[in-house]
Amino acid sequence: MLDLDGIIPAVVTPMNDQSEIDEKQLHKYIEWLKSFKGLKGLAVNMDTGEGPHLSDEERARLLEIYSKEMGGSLPILAGIAGRSTREAQQQAKMAKECGADALVIFPPPVFAGAALGPEIPVAYHKAIATASGLPMILFQLQAALAGAIFQEETLLALADIEQAVAIKEASFDAVTFVTTCTLLRKAGNDITILTGNDNFIYESFLLGATGALIGFGTIAVQEQIDMHRAALEGRVQEGRDLWEKIRPLEEVIFDVPVRNYRARMKTALKELGVIDNDTMRAPLMPVGDEDRARIHACLGDLGML
Repeated sequence: MLDLDGIIPAVVTPMNDQSEIDEKQLHKYIEWLKSFKGLKGLAVNMDTGEGPHLSDEERARLLEIYSKEMGGSLPILAGIAGRSTREAQQQAKMAKECGADALVIFPPPVFAGAALGPEIPVAYHKAIATASGLPMILFQLQAALAGAIFQEETLLALADIEQAVAIKEASFDAVTFVTTCTLLRKAGNDITILTGNDNFIYESFLLGATGALIGFGTIAVQEQIDMHRAALEGRVQEGRDLWEKIRPLEEVIFDVPVRNYRARMKTALKELGVIDNDTMRAPLMPVGDEDRARIHACLGDLGML
């Protein structure tokens, strides 16, 4: 049984100047993450970590490193982003072999667009479940990041799959989020609601999420652990104060265009000395001078430098 009620960072992938995975930086980054007490897992090969831009061999290597470094102290969640069912099944099998404890199933491009009924998504998820046998986290993602918002019938059908244990709801829309939470409370399976809405993380806890699987979770980590705990324990104002403290940083990281949040996150971690390089894997690019200055100023204002 996975306890996902808490903060689960979607981790970045440190790279060298040649845009190759830098394992020395990676070990340094993992040691930094291990210093925080109260995390509920680490999500590897997600968008934040440029997972869709890595090779199968690179994704496998990252999972092996995280699994070995964590030694079972935290569950490792593996992003699965297959372009076809066969590719997703292969990724799922590989993730299990490399030590992953659960899978986060990206909606593939074929899910995009309106009025997609349950037949294709259910068959896709069931095939992955059969291939790996691992618990699955469903993923509802905003269109700006090439995702899909599921219809009610589809959500309920996906929640009814035996291996489905949670959903990362990342519509970035509060109404869609609340509608999804309300619907899944009626589902036969006990589905954990994980917010993926970096733009209203704290509010998500008040609206129904019991955990968060988020890219922003890999910075201002302790503040978010404390914020989550305050929200679920009913210390509403204390949690709100923590959120208002770190919200300016979230707004800088997730400014438009939102796809550049990955590069902004790496730059912020470099500014903090957590990683040494903010190189991205093409076609993604490092931030420009204006973004870099805004990130530096925001971290300075928060007293984090």
